[in-house]
Amino acid sequence: MKLETRIGYGWDSHEFRRGVPLKIGGLTFDYPKGLGGHSDGDVLLHAITDALLGAIAAPDIGSLFPPSDPQWKGADSSVFLQEALRRISEAGYTITNLDSTLILTEPKIGPHAQAIRARVSELLSIPADAIGIKAKTPEGMGTDNAAIAHVTVLLKKKENRAAKPRAKRSAQAKS
Repeated sequence: MKLETRIGYGWDSHEFRRGVPLKIGGLTFDYPKGLGGHSDGDVLLHAITDALLGAIAAPDIGSLFPPSDPQWKGADSSVFLQEALRRISEAGYTITNLDSTLILTEPKIGPHAQAIRARVSELLSIPADAIGIKAKTPEGMGTDNAAIAHVTVLLKKKENRAAKPRAKRSAQAKS
């Protein structure tokens, strides 16, 4: 039996490093340090990808795109996200909504939250008002040189449009 809804949770973290661009939520920011990682280090897209994969009990991002594989060196994280979207669609689900929290000292996300929301909306093909983007500072957690993302997604089973007409015919046949 397929569940009507599924919840997925993902998180990711990367340390800041000089000499790489800062990418968060599919956007590149003008900032002197970026997030180190085997791919482009987009902590938010990585967490979204893992949340989507987790909701359908698929392998995680590291299993599908291992850091040991040179083809993913510097890869755009939207590639990983597209694979997760393909898998949830094949499993018969669509995204209802997404909520995220970014934890980092700098840069301040507030001024960029709407732009991140718009880009994530575009990447996921869901309305921007179904996407929560929040940011917090680490306040004593000892992670001042890192960015962390937590994401929760809610998926719903796609409507089976073909089943509705059959049900209607069945009801008409009984009359």
